Amino acid sequence: MENKLNVAVFASGGGSNFQSLIDKKEEGLLHVNFSILVGNNSTAKAFDRARQHGIPALHIAPSHFESEQAYTDQLLDELSQRNVDLIVLAGYMKMIPQKVVQSYRNRILNIHPGLLPAFGGKGMYGKRVHQAVLDYGAKISGITIHFVDEEYDHGPVIFQQTVPVKDDDDADALAARVLIEEHTWYWKVVEAIAQKKIRVEHRRVTGSVE
Repeated sequence: MENKLNVAVFASGGGSNFQSLIDKKEEGLLHVNFSILVGNNSTAKAFDRARQHGIPALHIAPSHFESEQAYTDQLLDELSQRNVDLIVLAGYMKMIPQKVVQSYRNRILNIHPGLLPAFGGKGMYGKRVHQAVLDYGAKISGITIHFVDEEYDHGPVIFQQTVPVKDDDDADALAARVLIEEHTWYWKVVEAIAQKKIRVEHRRVTGSVE
């Protein structure tokens, strides 16, 4: 039996991208092992999704610990125990600790509901991104899948896909159109990494996402 990539998914909310990944795995299209779901919000629906599919889940947040260092060490220990190869952020609203980023350099993925470097950075997530796109008058938006570094929405870009901004769009309508692309492409990037088709050199990412 082939060795599959051990994936940890980090989520803070509904986890629709997490569900999309689960669905593709169960369809036999995504060849990874979901080692654990990590969440910082005990009421996140993502925990329900994990339970329904037999995926171990861990509720862990900085507020549980006396120091950031203690939190970081515990998080790294949990990931190490499960031999995690890749971390996939699926609507995770906390900054990843620097020590974790350093330990998993170019092995942490994030998906952003906009075309970075535009409409990114601290505080730019979810509907805020779509409203900013509309307020600016941009004619296209889309998704950016990138590696995570020590800054918000800054790591090397792996893949981008555009969607049109329509004249009658509001933030919800634009969000729905963008979400379709998130569910279409995120699993394909994870699979490309699992199949060792993605290469990184400095900020330049090469390889095929099909």
